[in-house]
Amino acid sequence: MKLCDSSIKTDASWKNKGYELPKFDRDAMIKKTVAEPEWVHFGAGNIFRAFQANLAQRMLDEGMNDKGLTVVEGFDYEIVEKMYRPHDNLSILVTLKADGSVDKKVIGSIAESCILDSNDDKEFSRLKEIFRADSLKMCTFTITEKGYSLVNPAGETLPAVKEDFENGPQKPQSYIGKVAALLYERYTAGKKKIAMVSTDNCSHNGDKLYAAMDAFAKNWTKNGKADAGFLDYVHDETLVSFPWSMIDKITPRPDDSVNEILKNDGVEELEAVVTSKKTWVAPFVNAEESEYLVIEDKFPNGRPALEKVGVIFTDKETVDKVERMKVCTCLNPLHTALAVYGCLLGYTKISDEMKDDDLVKLVKEIGYVEGLPVVTDPGVIKPKEFIDTVVNVRIPNKFMPDTPQRIACDTSQKLGIRFGETIKAYLASDKLNVADLKLIPLVHAGWLRYLMGVDDKGQSFEPSPDPLLEEAQSFVKDIKLGETDENKVKTAVLPLLKNVSIFGTDLEKAGLSDTIVHYYLELLKGEGAVRATLQKYCK
Repeated sequence: MKLCDSSIKTDASWKNKGYELPKFDRDAMIKKTVAEPEWVHFGAGNIFRAFQANLAQRMLDEGMNDKGLTVVEGFDYEIVEKMYRPHDNLSILVTLKADGSVDKKVIGSIAESCILDSNDDKEFSRLKEIFRADSLKMCTFTITEKGYSLVNPAGETLPAVKEDFENGPQKPQSYIGKVAALLYERYTAGKKKIAMVSTDNCSHNGDKLYAAMDAFAKNWTKNGKADAGFLDYVHDETLVSFPWSMIDKITPRPDDSVNEILKNDGVEELEAVVTSKKTWVAPFVNAEESEYLVIEDKFPNGRPALEKVGVIFTDKETVDKVERMKVCTCLNPLHTALAVYGCLLGYTKISDEMKDDDLVKLVKEIGYVEGLPVVTDPGVIKPKEFIDTVVNVRIPNKFMPDTPQRIACDTSQKLGIRFGETIKAYLASDKLNVADLKLIPLVHAGWLRYLMGVDDKGQSFEPSPDPLLEEAQSFVKDIKLGETDENKVKTAVLPLLKNVSIFGTDLEKAGLSDTIVHYYLELLKGEGAVRATLQKYCK
């Protein structure tokens, strides 16, 4: 069983082993898609293969469309060269269900894989041809939030971007500059309409993509490198739109246990490729069953009827409400609570934490009791049902190899959104009392304890990468297990707790700093204090 076009057509083992194969004429799909491209996706990683490519496959399987999509990789060309093309652009999607069952599916909806390399005339000419096509309706993106950034952490324009601003759209070297050049190609072909749809997991993602395109259009037109009308084209949402979206699906790195399942079935050449850019890519992707994609319905040139396969199309305000529901209350805060306490208690799997009664009580209280009262119901997804799925199905899924250590990355960048928004909502309410928040402050205290890099057994551990880790740790560097001097502890950590850029609000002004310091002192009592504190407050 080799993952290639001829094998899935002729080898009966695929079906005999329970693999769902494409139900459509793939040759006809490829021919039609290449001739009349409709959907281009930038970012050839796991989330794309598990989600967007599967949406296109379901449309094809059910006869709702006769075209697939084109995938473009711009960060790591070897993903296309070493994984996509050798496997005829096929991949295996393994869905790991909470009940222990596994669905195996060969994804064949990708008609063409392209490399976003302006120095390769053949590759870039093909992309320009695609962007000139009348048939092209939309481009979607999963390039991560930093992919849209034109500056470094100090706010300075990236060197490649600066050169692209000066040199124009002929041979840009930055990722986003190449995308802007392709959009300019569409403009010069007759101001043709298109939707540019970020589906990256970040707030107001459409605005981030728009800001990048706007910056290139302004600089190129100002420098005389592009027609003056290009800026008007980018600004005219009847021609070019930048919808907001909310995406939610967990797709961890390819797991060894999944590799074993496929190997035992007889699938050959499953070895993952680690590219020169350290990207880990395998012929398969493993993912959870749950998935949500909510998109602002703003498509100047039309779109595939993806609502028929579960995508929710709505207005911008509703997308914003759904995103806030997920990030501020119903999922991300629960993940962060489990990440912090999971590291302190020595867990290496999020799913195992959901067998721990204390941690289950912690996340349920944060979600249902402290969070839900300030959620605005977006109408298209019910918040309580969303949390129900998170707590009862998604996080406990033992087949999802996600770790508290991974989720603990960049915690300083997450606390303000994941908990600060709830605190601010309590402060602004005339019906709620911020003093009633008990377990959100316990997470903040847990983070102070986590920053010490000592677990509940008194053993050292390495905190996960975080841009503010060293700075945050400086506030607890002189605090040791067994410390009982409340004044010393409060004096040390209060400046940190007052940091609005980390916590989203001044926790002293919010009236929560004393509670957090009190919890922190309890967590400091010695070995086993973390467990004892959780048992005391998570009732």
